[in-house]
Order: sequence, then C-alpha cells, then structure tokens
Amino acid sequence: MPEGARHGWDGLTEPIVEHGSEGLDMARSRRLSRASLRRIGRRCLVVALVLAAIPVVLTFLYLPSFVHPISTLMLKDLATFSGYDRRWVSIDDVAPVLAHSVIMSEDGQFCFHRGVDLGELRGVVDDALAGEATRGASTITMQTVKNLFLWSRPLGSVRKVVELPLAVYFDAVMSKRRIMEIYLNIAEWGPGIYGIEAAARHHFGVSAKQLSRRQAALLAVSLPNPIARNPAKPGPGLRRLASLIERRASRSGAYVGCLD
Repeated sequence: MPEGARHGWDGLTEPIVEHGSEGLDMARSRRLSRASLRRIGRRCLVVALVLAAIPVVLTFLYLPSFVHPISTLMLKDLATFSGYDRRWVSIDDVAPVLAHSVIMSEDGQFCFHRGVDLGELRGVVDDALAGEATRGASTITMQTVKNLFLWSRPLGSVRKVVELPLAVYFDAVMSKRRIMEIYLNIAEWGPGIYGIEAAARHHFGVSAKQLSRRQAALLAVSLPNPIARNPAKPGPGLRRLASLIERRASRSGAYVGCLD
C-alpha cells in the first residue's frame, strides 16, 4: 500500500489528513505574528522617545543668547533650495513698541501664563463642544515651539497634542524675554522673509530698532497670515486692525512687563 493512503470501505484510496501538524503550524504562526508586533511596538516606542528627546535637548542648547535657532520652515526652504532672508538681531536692538504690539496682537496674557493660556483654551473647548466655530488659542510660546520643532500641516490636531506640553516645558526652562527674542527672529513675515530685522528692512527699509509705532502695529497684525497680509501695502481691514493694536500697545503697561 502506498505510503500516505489507506483503503476505504469502497476499496478506494483516500489521503491521510495531518490535522495535528496543521494545528501546530497555525499556533506557531500566531506566536510569530505576536512576536513581530511586539518588536514593531518596541521600535515605534524607541523612535517616539528619540523624537521627544530632540526638543527637550535643543531647548537647553537654545538658552544662551549667542545661539541663533532656525525654524522648521527655514529648514524646508534650505532643503528645497528656495533660500530665505533672516538676519538675527538681539531683542535689545528691536524697537520695544514692536514687541509690545506683537504681545497685544498675538497673546495678551504672554507675561502671565505658563506657556498655555488656559482661559483661552477652555473657551475653544467650550465652543467646539457647542458646535460653534472655534477661535485660535495659540500663545506666543506655542507658536515658538511649533516653528522650532513641529509642522504646520497636515495633522494639525495631532500637532496640537504635542505642542501643548512642549510649550509648558519651554516656558518653564526659558525666560519670557528669551522666548520673545527667539520668536521675533524665526517668525515668518512674507515668502522667504524670517525674523523682524529682515521684515523691517524688506517692508519698510529700516532696521528693527527704527520701527515706528505704526510700522510695528502693521507688522504685528500681519503675523497670522504673512503670505496674504502685506504690512507695506495694507488694505482697509489691516489698517483698522493696526490702529487698534497701536492704541493697545500704547497702553500695554503691565501686560509687557516681563520684557523689561
């Protein structure tokens, strides 16, 4: 009788089915799959920890005033050979009214919060739960860590989850004055225009130290959309916003005290 066959009742031969062997193979395959998933999970965890460590380490490297950080947008411009104009300038060489205008336009509680404005954040959450349109709640510190370490699009919601703890950490390590200095030197003020010195010279032909109250207000209100808003050629809406910020900056008082 040939091996692997047997006689049935009708005299025909039938193959022998190795059920036990198939079961062992399936169990072995499941064990290998679980082991592979665990390996992948461990590797993903290692990658996540390394990525999380980068901004933690860089924040300490950026503490000294002689270090001049660049933003992820600048890196993108370098990688795509687009080039950019950025001239680092100390906050001591920036007209105080410019920093005051930026605070009153972008983050009125900059001197008082710890990286995240919890009051504004709660308002955004309440609006979202009520199904209403949400307003921006990004602080200057949050915008700084986004520009230094993160991305703008896509996955904006995922970025926000990372951005919040980073902003709290950044604010705990950095002085408010240093945060403002870095922000003013990496903020985008037009296509390929980064930092207040390049922006002042590009839009108004003066240095950052020579900016007038009106010029400072126009530059501040262009920050939310620097590609579409041109401070040198403002429309009626931008002029109205600038007038409002100019008035607020003139009465900023304690709101800007952390920069003194």
